[in-house]
Amino acid sequence: MGLNEKPLSTLHEKASYDLGDFEVPNGREEAWRFTPLSRLKGLHNGKADAVGHVRVEVDAAPEVIVETVGRDDARVGKSFVPTDRVSAQAWNSFEKATVITVPREVVTSKHTVLTLHGEPASNDGAAYGHIVVKVEPLAEAVLVLDHKGSAVYADNIEFVVGEGASLRVVSLQDWDHDAVHVSHHHASLAKDATFRSFVVTLGGDVVRLSPSVSYTAPGGDADMSGVYFADAGQHLEHRLLVDHSQPNCKSNVDYRGALQGQDAHAVWIGDVIIRVEAEGTDTYELNRNLILTDGARADSVPNLEILTGEVAGAGHASASGRLDDEHLFYLQARGIPYDEARRLVIRGFLGQLIEKIQIEEIRERVLSAVEAELAR
Repeated sequence: MGLNEKPLSTLHEKASYDLGDFEVPNGREEAWRFTPLSRLKGLHNGKADAVGHVRVEVDAAPEVIVETVGRDDARVGKSFVPTDRVSAQAWNSFEKATVITVPREVVTSKHTVLTLHGEPASNDGAAYGHIVVKVEPLAEAVLVLDHKGSAVYADNIEFVVGEGASLRVVSLQDWDHDAVHVSHHHASLAKDATFRSFVVTLGGDVVRLSPSVSYTAPGGDADMSGVYFADAGQHLEHRLLVDHSQPNCKSNVDYRGALQGQDAHAVWIGDVIIRVEAEGTDTYELNRNLILTDGARADSVPNLEILTGEVAGAGHASASGRLDDEHLFYLQARGIPYDEARRLVIRGFLGQLIEKIQIEEIRERVLSAVEAELAR
């Protein structure tokens, strides 16, 4: 399969399953100018041998069907087309895919957990993966993606949400300090479908996630939230795309991050496209960053491309800065020591989003991880 016949937009012009359609990036391209290519260990240029291993373990709700299938399965690759070279490399390199199906009208009794565990003995080579999550019409499910261990890993994940269905996803990037992870998450929403995504990125040396959403019929509703905390030397990058191509759909994006330490680097790119036919679209995207020490850097670029004047609402905002001295002074004036006041402000800043995680044990785990970051 070659280039997509329909241009995505001026923001995303190319989509293809064919690796040859993507040139090896050199860092001057808009899509790669923030990414430290030299630290991707060959994922971007084909030099990463597929000899690594990431083990996939599934703890599924009893109503869910879990399958391991080959590349020729008709459900694999049906809802998305890679839009960058690493995604195309992952598509052409994986051997087996995990397919999770939530049957029609089923409301799962518990959340399903996929644990992806990098094997330390194999981190001299790269691993590639593919996951398909299909929620059939009128079904409801909650999914947790938990990334652990050490790996050089590239993968694609498809979320296919059927008519009137609902899917909530929590993706945890809790890798060891030397891991490299480049991933494309794509959600396809049918008529009146609901998709809620929460991304937590804490671990890894270089992590670059590209969540995207598209709509196949009116009435779709997507909410994409995320929290990240970058320490010294870490590069954490999130590149989002919401493609409004159907009328009367909604999207909301809210990502927040904190950075501390020399050369801590966070990148957030938020692209929203409202096509000519997408009348009645209601969308907003927001990114905020707290820079806690000297030597840390946050790059935040919201982009909004509107091709119709008939929208219900469209906006974006971005802000990066240090802790508010007035907030700290207010707390210190009430007898709270500076270090504790600082932690309270940061916890409040990130906690507003973390509270949206409805799975208690995951929410408490994330809060504990933030506390550990602040204690460093």
